[in-house]
Amino acid sequence: MAEISEGTFQNAVTEYLIRHRSILDVQSKLAEAVARINRAVAKSVTNCGCISIHAARQRFPADLSMTELRDVMQTHLNGAVCERCREVLETEIGMALFYMAATCSLLNLDFGEVLRKEHGRTVSLGVFRLT
Repeated sequence: MAEISEGTFQNAVTEYLIRHRSILDVQSKLAEAVARINRAVAKSVTNCGCISIHAARQRFPADLSMTELRDVMQTHLNGAVCERCREVLETEIGMALFYMAATCSLLNLDFGEVLRKEHGRTVSLGVFRLT
């Protein structure tokens, strides 16, 4: 498969976004797509069982740096997503990306530029980005 750029993806989304051109439609479809990702994760646990979630309070040892914490923090996930569940998750995440690109198009934003700027913020702020 040929490599695809963010611009090429956004152009394709813009070209095929016909039925849901209203920003309200796109926003509600994006919210629905994110909910479907959550549902796909839940079904991987409850219906398939390829992954399980064992959540407990995270412990933050006081003597570790922020970088070292990454190695001790838990994802609460056990197992690995099977091929069938992976396919569903990739489809659902793809739909969310579609509506994210559609949002950018309708608001006259460059999806690739949004990604580049977020990458820059993430790299420059490092572990402090999401704390």
